[in-house]
Amino acid sequence: WIRQAITRAIADQARTIRIPVHMVDTLNQLARVSRALLEQLGREPTEEELAYGMGITVDKVQELKKISQQPVSLESPIGEEEDSHLGDFVEDKQAIAPLEAASEAMFRNEVEDILATLRPRERRVVQLRFGLVDDEPRTLEEVG
Repeated sequence: WIRQAITRAIADQARTIRIPVHMVDTLNQLARVSRALLEQLGREPTEEELAYGMGITVDKVQELKKISQQPVSLESPIGEEEDSHLGDFVEDKQAIAPLEAASEAMFRNEVEDILATLRPRERRVVQLRFGLVDDEPRTLEEVG
């Protein structure tokens, strides 16, 4: 029972993301079967061989391999100089791409140049109607 308590304590606290004890036991079994097959075959066992050795499906072996992966910090240093971090290379899907931002700025400048040719009242109507001031287009009734 002491060995069991130690194993459970390690399973509960060894990982950044907690994995249930029964899954840790299954992962340990996968590691044991993998080592045994490695010695027996002289090469890394395939997922099919691991599944057969454990008496489970190949899908379950793939799931166990995914679960066993350790999380990586976005602050992990990258490169020889270690002056960059992994997070520096992760794309921000919500950020505007530099090319798109530059195109938008050029378009806004051209629109401003064209608006400058209008009389102040006409300029204001167009700006309000198309939301050029506050990105909120207004109806003709609201503009009026």
